[in-house]
Amino acid sequence: MSKDTSLNRRQWLSTVVGAGALASAPALRAQASKVQLSMCLSDNDRTRPLREGRVKADALDLVISTAHPSEMFWRELHFSEFDISEMSCSSLLMAIAHGDKRFVAIPVFTSRSFFHTGILIRADRGIEKPADLKGKKVAVPEYQQTAALWCRGALQHEFDVSPLDIDWYMERTEEMSHASATGFQPPKGLKFQRIPETENIGSMLLAGKIDASLLYLNEVNLVDRSRVDLRNRSDVRTLFRDPSAEGVRYFRKTGFYPINHCVVFRREVADKYPWAVLNVFKAFDEAKNLVRDQGRAAANVYFDLGLLAPEQKAALDTDPYAYGFKANRRVLDAITQFSFEQGLTPRKLQLDEVFHPATLDL
Repeated sequence: MSKDTSLNRRQWLSTVVGAGALASAPALRAQASKVQLSMCLSDNDRTRPLREGRVKADALDLVISTAHPSEMFWRELHFSEFDISEMSCSSLLMAIAHGDKRFVAIPVFTSRSFFHTGILIRADRGIEKPADLKGKKVAVPEYQQTAALWCRGALQHEFDVSPLDIDWYMERTEEMSHASATGFQPPKGLKFQRIPETENIGSMLLAGKIDASLLYLNEVNLVDRSRVDLRNRSDVRTLFRDPSAEGVRYFRKTGFYPINHCVVFRREVADKYPWAVLNVFKAFDEAKNLVRDQGRAAANVYFDLGLLAPEQKAALDTDPYAYGFKANRRVLDAITQFSFEQGLTPRKLQLDEVFHPATLDL
């Protein structure tokens, strides 16, 4: 090879891989040896370090897409589109219980909330407490979704309101629902109907055709229909006049900060690269802890200024988003129990049916 040809090749390589990589053949070999896997994540604080490349999984080249959770779950449940994905906990339990073996979970829970504190009601229906929902028309984007599962669990176990006490209206169509991929059928004895395609939860609430909604999604996406802005209205309000206080009460009584999304591998991928399961768990944990450490550092100024009492500093040692099987055993037992009680799964699933065996000691 002539000197000129050699220089041209070096210039070409510099353009493709960057001049810094040319000095390190081992670095190039390491990059080439990484296993490339596709991943889909929602946009939240705990996933952002992975999505932005600030945290990487060892020995993996993760090609990360971002999608609204409703769309992401629909795509994965119907098409197994991604090697790794966030997943609706409720839909995963249902799929596994009905014999779907495509996915195996790791104990990473990227989204949590006190879902029942966001229940919306019409202000003119005499609904002042949860028990007043009995006999009312209550909507939900999708009956099986995890947020609805936790809402019904709280209503039943905290306020003695059974799902059978309510007249249910579901917004998503059969084609665009997660239910069409999990074998969902309305549980026996449930009063259940679908919202017409020409309407949505918001329009029906404002028209007085329904009395309440367990959840209202403000973002339009592939799965959820056009939205009506329900904020700052006098005719629609939250069931709990002080949602934050109810969340504190619920947490102090139950110890639950309800989980929403977990993370799944396509089972064939986890079987082919079993080492990747723990590498991905480690990366998620690092990303979450990075955000947590930043928050704790930012909070220090409030203690320095005396705006927060020194004894409150110990609260920052609690990790509300702790990952791992052991830290979440009670909340996982609860969600599998609620799923069975509400007729979404025909039996209470054992957790080793859901989670990869390598993660059960985490």
